[in-house]
Amino acid sequence: MANRLPPLNPLRAFEATARHASLTKAASELNVTHGAVSHQIKALEQSLGVKLFERTGQRVKLTPHGAELLPAVSSAFDGIAAATQRLTRPASSGALSVSCVPALLLLWMTPRLGSFTAQYPDISLTLIPSNDAKDIRAPHIDVCVHYGNGNWTDCWMRKWSGLELFPVVSPTLINNRPIRTVRDLADHVFLHGDDGREWHTWLAAADALDLERGRRHHIGDARMAVEAAVHGHGVALGDSVTASAMLAKGMLVAPFSLSVPAVDDFYIVCRNEMKSTPIVQVFIDWLFAEKAQDDGRADAPVAGRIGIRRKRPALRVVGSKTSS
Repeated sequence: MANRLPPLNPLRAFEATARHASLTKAASELNVTHGAVSHQIKALEQSLGVKLFERTGQRVKLTPHGAELLPAVSSAFDGIAAATQRLTRPASSGALSVSCVPALLLLWMTPRLGSFTAQYPDISLTLIPSNDAKDIRAPHIDVCVHYGNGNWTDCWMRKWSGLELFPVVSPTLINNRPIRTVRDLADHVFLHGDDGREWHTWLAAADALDLERGRRHHIGDARMAVEAAVHGHGVALGDSVTASAMLAKGMLVAPFSLSVPAVDDFYIVCRNEMKSTPIVQVFIDWLFAEKAQDDGRADAPVAGRIGIRRKRPALRVVGSKTSS
């Protein structure tokens, strides 16, 4: 079988050129000259007896034969890269870079770092507050915990958690300006952590869309919106993953026993070749184990237990914890 396989260097030149659609960029990546890449591709074409590229000015385009060959070559190199990662990155030591939604990083992951450090004292984490899809392919980032609709392509992903949204407010503010029914929200400032879609969804479920005409601040980040609520600047939407600890500590109050599903979900996402590295798998397993512990705490003040009740009459205050 080995005799039927083309030489490795021409295959590398072919794959890099196809990915960049450029001989020059392929040469730069492989640290060789433009002529060397061209020579390797010609050698591969002669070996296979087919033409792999068509040249259009400074760029190259795959022929039908080249398009047929590329997936197999790319998959083979991905497999080699993944195997190399497994060999060179042990499961329980080393450095791991994680991109995480800012609110989730601050309010959920950071308080649990002690658990991770106790289990894996020789793993050094770099935590990056971000929800930028570009992080998924960034070479300096190993794994992402992002909020979205799961439409990322050419990567490994798994849904980590859905979440429910519900209003939260500081005890001081609600004591000074009571919220006895949903109509009382008109006397408060709405704090938006997005473009307004999430509040619109909750108010629609509460049959109170007319209240959207009230005062509002668009902060553009869920973490900052909740922090503003803690300081008494208005009413924000908390979620069933990140707000539970703040409710339990009395930093926030959830006035209504009504929650709605968030627009998107939390996903763990990474490049395909990173998923099989032991250190990444260790971190992913830890994330799911911690989430399972959260789900198993029957006394956790999570609004996600409350079903959506649309077109209901006035919503009544239920105290600092949502009812089940």
